[in-house]
Amino acid sequence: MNKLKRFSFQIGLLLIIWLVLWSGQDWVNHFLLQNISAFIAQILLILLLIYVAAPKFLFTKKYVTFIGVSILAILLVTLIASFFISQNGMPFPRPRESGPGPLPRRPPEMYLTQALLIALAYVLAVVVEVVFHNQKNEEALIKSQAENLNTELKLLKSQINPHFLFNALNNIYALSGIDTTKTQQSISYLSDMLRYVLYECEQPQVTLQKEMDYIDNYIKLFRLKSSKTYPITTNFKVANPNIMVSPMLLIPFIENAFKHSNIEKIIDTFITIDLETSANTIQFEIRNSIPESPINKDELGGIGLENVKKRLLIIYPNAHDLKITTINNTFSVSLKLEQHV
Repeated sequence: MNKLKRFSFQIGLLLIIWLVLWSGQDWVNHFLLQNISAFIAQILLILLLIYVAAPKFLFTKKYVTFIGVSILAILLVTLIASFFISQNGMPFPRPRESGPGPLPRRPPEMYLTQALLIALAYVLAVVVEVVFHNQKNEEALIKSQAENLNTELKLLKSQINPHFLFNALNNIYALSGIDTTKTQQSISYLSDMLRYVLYECEQPQVTLQKEMDYIDNYIKLFRLKSSKTYPITTNFKVANPNIMVSPMLLIPFIENAFKHSNIEKIIDTFITIDLETSANTIQFEIRNSIPESPINKDELGGIGLENVKKRLLIIYPNAHDLKITTINNTFSVSLKLEQHV
């Protein structure tokens, strides 16, 4: 809310308070005549507060200066209001039992009461300004946090496994001299995967069907490396393929399984992928064998499980359940996601 709107709001609030007080005096004219100067003084103070005192002193944490300026301003406008009253001879209402004669003037305590009203109005205006200022800061903080989260998500999603792409291109190159049909299939699978990464993943969410297509192409492309039958099992029970999910959220777990299971050995290895949906949840599980001898892998992997955990905390802060376990030479990942409404 800009300064003009805040000033209008403050004046409107002040006017409502005075109207309530006036109604308590049965709308008599002398109440208006007695307090019009105080109302004008309060308007001047609010104007000073919004355009000078608050932005220059209060919100810059110069509290001593702000208090000093505020006290001087209240005293000054109170003296001006009192001078205006004395110069115009605004009468204090004649008591009903009094007889004819000169009208009584306001007693000194009435000026003190008016000064207190002006000071209280200023304090109320300060409270309102602080509330507006804090609200503005909170909105700016939330916007900044949202921008930071969005930047972090884009960075995490951009860290797609380049090593997989290099291996896929090398495999296609090797196949080109052996099997033309498999080469064409490989190019088709890779083309679909790249299209998904480059275009679909720009959206905050995609349908689960598109994520499954990417996984399916990933596995098909891997299978074309050899004529052998790899022990890879997929079990998709997806009642609603249009359920929405954050893109590239599941594939890092699959990349991790292919990387560490030594699946190319075939003997005593396995990868099992289960995906199931209900009305509003996605249940994903993947299990892979752990070889007895450590596998020497380079460090050019995908975005890594730790980064996936970060994405889950950002996108599904209270709507996911991730469990990672290692039992009897089997590495397991279980992920439950609540559908975004």
